[in-house]
Amino acid sequence: MSRRLPVDRAQERLQHELSSGQQPFAELDLDEVWLRFVRFGSQRFDTANTPDADGLLFQYGTHAFEGPPVFTLDLVRQFEINDASGEHDHYIQLHCELRYEPVPQLRSLEHFVSWFFHDTDNELDGLGRQEFWTIIRNFHPKELKVYQEQV
Repeated sequence: MSRRLPVDRAQERLQHELSSGQQPFAELDLDEVWLRFVRFGSQRFDTANTPDADGLLFQYGTHAFEGPPVFTLDLVRQFEINDASGEHDHYIQLHCELRYEPVPQLRSLEHFVSWFFHDTDNELDGLGRQEFWTIIRNFHPKELKVYQEQV
């Protein structure tokens, strides 16, 4: 019997991590969101025993998916979901999305994507020391959105 949490509790766990503490959810700054997301990312869930069954995705860029362009910093937890026979069925992605005004300094960062998978040699900690943090930290997100989707 696995001691890991079921995947269907992941969104609840992320919401709990983001809402714990003294600061209201909407007032969290980038460093605090990152710290809480990494803490959530270190929690293990009951996933298939395959190399890419539980991954963390860090991506940013300026996009206009839902209206005017916004600079989006998207912290994602992705879980592979298998069917009854153990074959891949789909992925569940749980997003923690920080949205910023698309000011020139953020637009100049262009786009970036980096994956981390548990039980590999990847190091998530090194991502927090990249140069782009010093630029993004100068701005406060206008929105913090948590949502889940099937892909």
